[in-house]
Order: sequence, then C-alpha cells, then structure tokens
Amino acid sequence: MKYPILYSFRRCPYAMRARLALAASGIKTELREVVLKDKPAELMAVSPKATVPVLQTETGRVIDESIDIMRWALDKRDPLNWYQSLDRRQQIQCDELIANNDGDFKCYLDRYKYADRYPEHPESYYREQGQKTLQNLESLLKENGCLISEKWTMADIALLPFVRQFALVDKDWFNTAHYPLVRDWLNHFLQSELFASVMTKYDQWHANQPQILFP
Repeated sequence: MKYPILYSFRRCPYAMRARLALAASGIKTELREVVLKDKPAELMAVSPKATVPVLQTETGRVIDESIDIMRWALDKRDPLNWYQSLDRRQQIQCDELIANNDGDFKCYLDRYKYADRYPEHPESYYREQGQKTLQNLESLLKENGCLISEKWTMADIALLPFVRQFALVDKDWFNTAHYPLVRDWLNHFLQSELFASVMTKYDQWHANQPQILFP
C-alpha cells in the first residue's frame, strides 16, 4: 500500500475528529466513504467491529478507535502543536475531557437527539444532563481561551464535532443558552478552513473505483 486507508463517514463525529487530525498532520491517506447501511466487505475484513473510522496503515496495522487514529497522526506530524506540545498536566486534562465526552456526554447526546427512543425521560432531561459538560467547557474557555490553552489542542478538536451535534438538535435553544463562549468556540471551528476541508462530500466507495486522496 502506498498510502494508509481511512474508512470514514462524513457526518460521524468520530470519523470527523480522525479526518481533522489527518488533515492537520498533512498525512496523505486513501479515503473510502462508507454508507453505514451498506458497509463494504473490505472494511469488515480488516475490522470486525465495522464501525468508522478505521485506519489501515501502509504496514497493514489496523487502528479502529478515533482517538488512536488522532494520536497516530499527530505522533508522526504535529505542525499545529495540538498534541506533542502538551505537558503532563495538560495531557491528563485532555484525556479526562475526552473520556467524559465519549462517555457521559455522548450517552446523553444520543438520548437528546433521539428522545422518542428513550421515553424513560423527556428530551429536556437529556439536555440538562448534557449541559453539565457544556458548563464545564464554558468555564475552561473562560479560563484558557480554548479548552486547555490559548489555542486549539487535541482536546478541542476531539470534542468539537460532538458539541456541534448537540447544538444541531435544537438550534434556537442553543443560540440563546447561557454558553456564549461555547457558541463562539464552536462557531470559530465551523467557520474555519480546516473544518471546510474535512467536510467535502464524496460518493460511496466501491472497489476498483479511482483512488481518492485525503487531505
């Protein structure tokens, strides 16, 4: 393989964070856009989990966790100092923020988005639970400018795609909620060239089609 292969899905926040790290690193990959209802056999062969993102490196190593893909890319090249510049305290804080995002926040985000599937509580309950994370982010942004420093780090990039999803559930509510710094932080991300560069639409990948290189 000349290039690593990335199996991705444009709107998936996990795949989004992987593409963001790869774009920032400048590491060329072959992008294979997956339709989740029609997953290619090639994806299932390399990763039985068959969830995106999955990265298969030039050596055949398979990385099927989004955070591990981010670390793999940024270990190789980190020109924006998202990861390699973090001191030990910041690394611990970064890991804690990602753990909360991928745990409690993602749990309540899913229930907030699809509240009709979780009738145990009203939509407002799931939103209130998710707001515990937004409150913490608002405090961190007030203190640092971004989550753990004055500039984006791996922590910001790993969380922003999920906060974007939370905001989209009820835009009117989010635009008037008491999280002005979270809104500004998210809007800066959404208006960035980096975000635009990873959100290009591609057709579903099929074997034997021309190779698509990313970024």
